[in-house]
Amino acid sequence: MRRDIFIVLITLVLLSSCNGYEKLLKSTDYDLKKTRAKEYFETGKYIKSTELFEQILPRFRATDEAEDIIWMIAQSYSAMKQYDIAGSYFKSYMEQYAYGKYAEEATYMSALCDYKISPRAELDQEDTKNAIEGFNLFINRYPNSSRVDEAKKLSNELIEKLVEKSYLSAKLYYDMNEYKAAVVALTNSLKEYAETKYREEMLYLRLNSLLLYAENSFADKQKERYQATLDDYYSFMEEFPTSRYSKDVKKIYQETVKFLKMDTNISTQSETTQ
Repeated sequence: MRRDIFIVLITLVLLSSCNGYEKLLKSTDYDLKKTRAKEYFETGKYIKSTELFEQILPRFRATDEAEDIIWMIAQSYSAMKQYDIAGSYFKSYMEQYAYGKYAEEATYMSALCDYKISPRAELDQEDTKNAIEGFNLFINRYPNSSRVDEAKKLSNELIEKLVEKSYLSAKLYYDMNEYKAAVVALTNSLKEYAETKYREEMLYLRLNSLLLYAENSFADKQKERYQATLDDYYSFMEEFPTSRYSKDVKKIYQETVKFLKMDTNISTQSETTQ
């Protein structure tokens, strides 16, 4: 019996609480809404706090309290892991309060939110680039911050994602047998990310793409394209003389010099004596 009474009382309290909040939402007492919103924020009830804060923000925008309200909204959305919305509020804070009391943290959090929504390498990397720019802005603006090392670490992680994206995009042309496009994409990627961990593989893919492109060219274009393959072969061997692709690279060389009617024995001897 007592247990049933307890359940009824709890239910009534909850219903009363919900009804009270609904009334608060409809209220025109903005000071009360502000007070309750702060209470909700401080107790981690972020859904209610953001709903109230966003209601009253237009009323307080021209006041000294707007800075704290925007900051608490941004923090609330971040706590709820709604990083896209949180990021927009952190950026809004930065634009309006470049020298505000939360400016340093807002700059970092803005970049961190973009980092959080950065997708896997196969997808569009606009958020990744935004995060890198954000971390660089933070590092340059607050070089003595205790978060600089972490910002650099996260930025480097994102750069590696861009490297992977570039590699995957270039390799896609190769996998699709679009060898001319593959050569262009691989060359551009290697120029942009010269120190990529995929460098050896990408150079090999470009070399093989050059060969396959030459093989499938019109007769009047083949000689110059086989010559380009041979030139790329020498560049590859100079950089990776003991490559894991050595067997395949040797076959590419043999096919190339065969077309160009070169003496492979003489060429090989010449390479040995270099």
